Amino acid sequence: MSRASSEVPAAGAPASVPSLPGLGTTWYLRGPRYWLRRGAGALAWLVVVGFVCYVGLGLYGSFRGALPGPVRVGWDWVQGILACAGAVWGWVVQRRGHRRGMADPPVPARARAGKRDQVGRSAGLAVAGRFLVLVAAPVLPAVLAFGVGWLGAAFTVREYPSEVGARRWLAGR
Repeated sequence: MSRASSEVPAAGAPASVPSLPGLGTTWYLRGPRYWLRRGAGALAWLVVVGFVCYVGLGLYGSFRGALPGPVRVGWDWVQGILACAGAVWGWVVQRRGHRRGMADPPVPARARAGKRDQVGRSAGLAVAGRFLVLVAAPVLPAVLAFGVGWLGAAFTVREYPSEVGARRWLAGR
């Protein structure tokens, strides 16, 4: 889907509908284009998380291979329990953040500025994360499970705080 098509307000929408990061103007009517964008975003993140989990579990496997047999079995059980706890913790952290965002939803300009700041920080975090992954290899399944839980909660909400803020902003104009 081209970026330009999401910048033009949908039929039946006022001409002043603001564009939101990742959703364009499709959030206003929440029609098929909106759900297609949300689904495509979730699918893209699913592919990225799947690849990261594949690489991370490969690193964990190399660490695990260096352990003696009886220790390896015990360590795998500990990692299984920690991974379950990590997934639940990631879900809870995301839902709490979503609840805070819904309590004080950002206006469109603040949503765009927040997304811009987030993208600016991500490059540095990606570089730092490459080295931390090697140090965290023994507990990588739990860390990855946290990320899976966090993303699962992010993509299963009915609407995003930026949508609520934009609706309130439009109503107040």
